[in-house]
Amino acid sequence: MRAITLTEHGGPEVLGLGEAPTPTARPGHVVVRVHTAGVNRADVLQRQGHYTPPPGANTEVEIPGLEASGWIHEVGEQVTGWAEGDRVAALLTEGGYAEYVEVPAGQLLAVPEELSLEDAAALPEVLCTVQSNVFAAGALRPGEWLLVHGGGSGIGTAAIQMAKAQSAKVAVTVGSERKAEFCRELGADAVINYREEDFVERIREITSTGEGPGDGADVILDVMGAKYLDRNLRALAVDGRLVIIGLQGGTKAEANLGRMLPRRLSVIATTLRARPAEQKARIVAEVADTFWKQAAEGRIRAVVDTVFPLAEASSAHARMEAGENIGKLLLRVAED
Repeated sequence: MRAITLTEHGGPEVLGLGEAPTPTARPGHVVVRVHTAGVNRADVLQRQGHYTPPPGANTEVEIPGLEASGWIHEVGEQVTGWAEGDRVAALLTEGGYAEYVEVPAGQLLAVPEELSLEDAAALPEVLCTVQSNVFAAGALRPGEWLLVHGGGSGIGTAAIQMAKAQSAKVAVTVGSERKAEFCRELGADAVINYREEDFVERIREITSTGEGPGDGADVILDVMGAKYLDRNLRALAVDGRLVIIGLQGGTKAEANLGRMLPRRLSVIATTLRARPAEQKARIVAEVADTFWKQAAEGRIRAVVDTVFPLAEASSAHARMEAGENIGKLLLRVAED
């Protein structure tokens, strides 16, 4: 099959189109013929050599790609409820940048006719990431404030819509007025330009009740890690929860426990890709029961920036690294 294989680590130029063995379906798995694959920040890190595939990943050939849509091509033993030809989207551990990918059946989402396969490919990773981190780990409740760093990203644009759908209030950080305006149109209650404003001061102003500085954010979804740790803690309200899902700003930092204890702050660090299959299946099931239905009905929409042909995966990575995209970047693998 055609696939983007990683034979070395480096810049976007290492993403060349090659060939790889076509997978077969093991028990409990299906093989999906890929229509469209999603591009994620984790793929960029993997290409650079900073994100090693977790145990159990394919050691024969390294193929990036954490989500895809398409049609079931082969159904393995012990799989029920799915048939060849079914339209599906899938949360993957790897392998989306290819014509075929094997996936545990528990990580599939049925794609209804009213949802295009292109849009479906933009949703599994972001919906599952926000569900597992903002709502499960962060326990965001109606009426609380969520602060999302990188509001114009795929995760950011999804988090805005998902939090608003659950009657929470959302503030986001962005780096340009173009992204700020888009986030406002998407439903963000407040937008902070991190190049021009101190997000700690701004979130306190935004959450103020008029009787002095506000308490801050109840939940912060962070992709920066070390660089933002101290400021994130200062931006949290009493009983606030900081959920770290990325380390773009480094891996090591000191935390002021004296600030955390009296305000009862929590720091949660987690990743989706390395979770066991049974945990991923549970998260996918939670998404299927809530936000997936809303996406099918158009209440939560896939925000797609650009769709590239599979052979131009390097261009997609370059656009992501330049920070030019609003929403998701996709790779078209097959036609309808």
